[in-house]
Amino acid sequence: MKKDLHPSNYRLVVFKDMSNDYAFMTKSCIESKETVKWEDGNEYPLVKLEISHTSHPYYTGKMKLVDTAGRIDKFRNRYTKK
Repeated sequence: MKKDLHPSNYRLVVFKDMSNDYAFMTKSCIESKETVKWEDGNEYPLVKLEISHTSHPYYTGKMKLVDTAGRIDKFRNRYTKK
């Protein structure tokens, strides 16, 4: 195998799903400027996620439609006239 191919700075990092406030800790080498106090009382780097296995429709079985600023309604109104 090639030497120095994989990063050597693995450490414990907290990943937080911002859509449902689910957080989990795992080892990663991702860079983060934020930290969070974990259940054991120690501070760890925090990485914010938009979606995780607890909020993804494939894993939850629930389809969630996010309509930002009525874009879907605007689209429907535009094309229902024809």
